[in-house]
This record gives sequence, C-alpha cells and structure tokens, in this order.
Amino acid sequence: MSLPPPQIIAVEAPSGFNPLTPLIRRLEAATSRLEDIASSAGPLKDSNALGAEQHGIPSTRAVGGGTGRSGSHPAPPGMVVGSPGVAPGLPKSPPVAAPAKPELPPSIQEMDALIDGEVAAFVESGKGLDNLLEEQTTAVAKAFRDQRKYLLVSTKAKKPDMTSPSFPELLKDLQHDMGTVGDIRDSNRATPVKEHLAMVGEGISALQWLLMDGKPADYIGEVLGGAQMYGNRVLKAFKEADQRHVKYVQSYYTLLKALKAYVLKNYPSGVTWNNNGIDAVQAYREADSAPTTNGAPIASNGGPPPPPPLPNFDNVPAPPPPPPGAAPKAKGAAAAGGDMDAVFQSLNRGSDVTKGLKKVDQSQMTHKNPSLRAAGVVSERRDSEDSITRSRSRGPETKPKPAGMRQDSTSTVIESKKQGKKELDGNKWIISDFEGPPAPIEIEVSLTQSLLISNCTKTTIVLRGKANAISIDNSPRLQLLVETLVSSIDVIKSPNFAVQITGTLPTIMLDQVDGATIYLGESSLATEVFTSKCSSIN
Repeated sequence: MSLPPPQIIAVEAPSGFNPLTPLIRRLEAATSRLEDIASSAGPLKDSNALGAEQHGIPSTRAVGGGTGRSGSHPAPPGMVVGSPGVAPGLPKSPPVAAPAKPELPPSIQEMDALIDGEVAAFVESGKGLDNLLEEQTTAVAKAFRDQRKYLLVSTKAKKPDMTSPSFPELLKDLQHDMGTVGDIRDSNRATPVKEHLAMVGEGISALQWLLMDGKPADYIGEVLGGAQMYGNRVLKAFKEADQRHVKYVQSYYTLLKALKAYVLKNYPSGVTWNNNGIDAVQAYREADSAPTTNGAPIASNGGPPPPPPLPNFDNVPAPPPPPPGAAPKAKGAAAAGGDMDAVFQSLNRGSDVTKGLKKVDQSQMTHKNPSLRAAGVVSERRDSEDSITRSRSRGPETKPKPAGMRQDSTSTVIESKKQGKKELDGNKWIISDFEGPPAPIEIEVSLTQSLLISNCTKTTIVLRGKANAISIDNSPRLQLLVETLVSSIDVIKSPNFAVQITGTLPTIMLDQVDGATIYLGESSLATEVFTSKCSSIN
C-alpha cells in the first residue's frame, strides 16, 4: 500500500509573528538534549535557556530538572560540564605541565644556600656604612657567584688541563671580581674605612681554594686568620662607638667560616670533576649563556622573541661614481710637479748650469790665504760638516757620568745617615732608622700600645710589659724580645729575623722573610705561625 506524497501547505503567518521564533525553539530543544546527556545532577540552569529568557523567549527546560524531550541520561566518561570557556559535551584538554628544572647536585644546592644566607647577610650588613664598603661587598657577592658557576661546571665537565690556553677562560670572571675587591683596597688606603677594606681584601683570597689540591679547607683557615688581623682592629675601634661596624666584621667572619665548613664537607681534597662529562670550556659557555639569578638558571617560560640581528654594514652598496670629467688637481701637487720639471730641465742643460756663477780669484780663497781668516774677512764656521755628515741624523747626546762614578774623580759622595727615631705617637711606638746601636733598645709598653718597627738593621729591641701588636718592615737582622702580646707580630721583608716570646702570643705572620728564628716558651706553644714566600724558618 503506497502512501500519498507529502504535501506542503503554506500557512500565512499571523500579523506580528517573528519567523525566527520556531528556529530558536528548535535550537533550544537540541541544546537541552545535549545537556541532558552531558549534565550531572545540579541546580544550574542552561546558559542557552537563560539567554532565551532574557530575550523574552520561554525556555523549554532547566538543566538538571529531568524534564525534556529525551529525558535525563547519565554523562558519559570524559565529559566535563559547567566549565567556563568549554563547550558542553567536549572532552576537557589536560593541563599543560611546566617543564621541570634539572635537579642540581647537593653541593651546588648547598652553595646556593650559602649565597642566599651568609653572602646576602654580609652584603646587607655593609649597606649604609660607606659607599666604598657597599661597592666592595657587591664585588664579593659576584665573586661567590663566579665560584658557584665554576663548581657547577665541574659537575658537568672533565678536568681541564690547567696549562692549556683555554683554561684561564674558566676563571676570568672570578679573577676580575677578586681584582676589583683588591683594587678598591689598594686605591683607598687613606680612607677612614681602610681597615674594613683591608679585611675584605685579605679574605677574598680564600676563593683560590678552587685551584688547590690536598686540604683546601686548611688554606681557608689561614686566610681567615689574616683577615682577622685587620678585622680585630675594627672591632676594637668601634666596639663602643658603632655596633654596625661590629656586625659588618662578624658577618664576614661568619661567611669565611661557612665557606671553610662547606669545602671541608663537599671538597675535602679539592674540586672534583666528572670523568664522563663534556669539555670544561664548552660547559662554562653553556652556563654563561643561560640567564641566572643568584647563580641558578631560570627556566624559559615563553618570553619575548630575541631582538633582530644587528645590521651588516659590510653589504652597503658603494657610492655612485663621480660625474664624467677630469678631477681638479690639488694646488700642492701641481706646484710640486712644476718644481720637479724645472729641476730636470736644469739638469738637462749640462755645463750651461754654471754659466751664471761668479768665479773666485785665488787671492780671495781663504784656504790659500790664511791672512784672510786672521783678518776676519771671512768668519770660520764652527763645527763645520761636510755633505755626508749633514745627511746623517744626530745621535743621542752623551751625558757625563756622575762624579762618584768617574775613575779619575777624587770627589766622594757622602750620604747623610738618618738618625734613629724612637717616639710614642698616641698609642703607637715608632722605632725606625737604627743601624747597629751599641746597646739594646728597651721600651716599657702597655696593653693599649702597638709598635711599628721599620728600617732597623742589626738592632736588638726589648719590650717590657704587655703590648697589643707589633708590625716590622724592612728590618734585616732584627732581634726582638717580647713578654706578652694580645694580637700578633707581622713581619715583612726582614731577613735573618729572630724573636723570643717569654709569655703568650696568638699569631706570628711572616711575609717574604728569608731566614727567621722563633723561640717559644712553655706558655706560648699554642702560637700559630703563618708564612708567605718565606724560607729557612726555624
């Protein structure tokens, strides 16, 4: 049985009827069905239904009400409902995980903790004291970050050859910052904070442990003792005046002690390298190319693109050629050309060149008539030179030797000797310019007094009492008898030096001393002796 074909009946829309209303309702119905499938039980209303009600169109259902053309259906797995910005019924994309940072070795993590802790505390303690101190502390912080970079390279690279030309590249930043610390100290020796600068300048050499094998922690302990010599002066001067300076010195002591403990724990026998790593210079360049904060690399987070390359001026087109025509000649060139032409024309004349010269009679020739020279008709030239001598350049003038260096000289140079000086300037005894005095120099000292001994040769000095510190400079064959000192004895460039301690003394420091004899009593056996560039120390 065949069905009749469907017939399309045109219905005239009543007046005031909107033809889009049926379409909107059909869309609403389809949306409701999709939401029934994707929705879970909840009181929220469909966003499309809310939009239809705001435009005056009745909604067919509410989300989660269970009424609709197709009823309520459970949401299939993987469907997300109610998420803003996500179409209903579409699976939600998984969140994009941020790239994980590479795990740093424990030694580098501890160095980061030291930089964030003790180094930051030292930099903070120097703020507000003096501009020179702030500049020097900043250089110290940079040097510690350079140390961290060097240690990070050692975990990724093989041990380099220290004699290779490329090895200094690994230390160029560290040497630059350490040099900055030393330059600030050397160029500001007259400043009121010279002891502060000297303390930091002495202590920064502790970073040279990176190149030492054996027991680098012991070397750091020696450097700490040298820095304490200057730091204790600051503590004594500002102990009652300004506690900020005391805090500055103590924070630096704490930093060096923390560095010693770090090296003793992680590198007791020196820096270790990765035998299976890459080339050290390559690893250093890779670490240098990555942006860092406090020495740690920053993970890239899709920042702005790099700037465009600089223009290449080598490919600039050449300027256009000059317009046709002869270029004007320079006046000087024209004049020179004309003069040379005239010279060659004169030479080509042959014997005619001398036609215009005046002949000299023999009676007028001075070499045949000496009487003419005696009469002064023709003045004789002094230091006359021929054409060959005149063409040569005159050599440097020979200066006469000093009178004392001439073999035929009977004059003797007598140098005036300076008189020996022994005076008390405030709390400092100044002893200088003694040369072989017949009797020992005896001085009564007190706890607050220090001594400066310089340019004394073959001199014996006896100190009675308890003094603070002694500094000796350029005094060969000096003999010193000391009872008790609070601080230390500092000896520089004094060969064949001898000292005897009858009481107690914490420290003796010898720098560039060739031959020294030290006698210690029973109460001074705990004295520490530090040497630098010395030989024959007994």
